[in-house]
Amino acid sequence: MNPSRIVSTLACAALCCALGACSKPQPPEKERPVDPQATQMHDAIQQPIQKAKAVEGAVDEGAQHTRDAIDAAGG
Repeated sequence: MNPSRIVSTLACAALCCALGACSKPQPPEKERPVDPQATQMHDAIQQPIQKAKAVEGAVDEGAQHTRDAIDAAGG
């Protein structure tokens, strides 16, 4: 056998293997119920964020009062 025929045969074999490895994609899993532990973790993360948002207005108002007092004092 000549070298070009060997290369051609190997290339053909590699192509057949590659095409044989291709398969139809699996359908997605059906929707699973939410894990209660994940819900608890979500709530634990969200609580401090919501608390910070609740006091944000008061902090901004206090900062504005401080700026107004500094401006009134001539600073």
